[in-house]
Amino acid sequence: MSAPLLRIGLGYDVHAFAEPQAARPLVLGGVVLPFARGLLGHSDADVLVHAVADALLGALRDGDIGTHFPDTDPAYAGMDSLVMLERVGAMVRAQGFSVLDIDTVVVAQAPKVAPYRDEMRANLARALAVGVERVGIKATTTEQLGFEGRGEGMAASAVALLERPGGDGGRPPEGCAC
Repeated sequence: MSAPLLRIGLGYDVHAFAEPQAARPLVLGGVVLPFARGLLGHSDADVLVHAVADALLGALRDGDIGTHFPDTDPAYAGMDSLVMLERVGAMVRAQGFSVLDIDTVVVAQAPKVAPYRDEMRANLARALAVGVERVGIKATTTEQLGFEGRGEGMAASAVALLERPGGDGGRPPEGCAC
């Protein structure tokens, strides 16, 4: 019996804050947070969900969200990023993989993420059709350093671990001197 094929993907996303008068909501992990400024973007600009989608696509070796959901396509204008993540999750399953684990970090001086963490984890898990125990969300500030610390925007990073049963585990063929 062959070992399962494991794949790791890394995702990173950044969005600038919109001006307060833009009246754009701040959506993070599919939750609308009470905050004076939302993030600029073609979709709902959910920086956390975008990082997760990119991590999954990276593990699939299938481009990034810009490849699959280009910001030049009006069909994705204002799109709910959780819908985007559902589609990426379907791509994962279509290639015979399952999501073993997702871990994320949101980087922002404000707002606080902790009060919304459980709801965000549940949203991501639901979109990916996995148990909530497979999704981790953390947040950090930059001690007022960089664009995040100056309150100009937010960033998020994510790692994803996928498994496809019965794969070759990525091992070289028997007898290979590679």
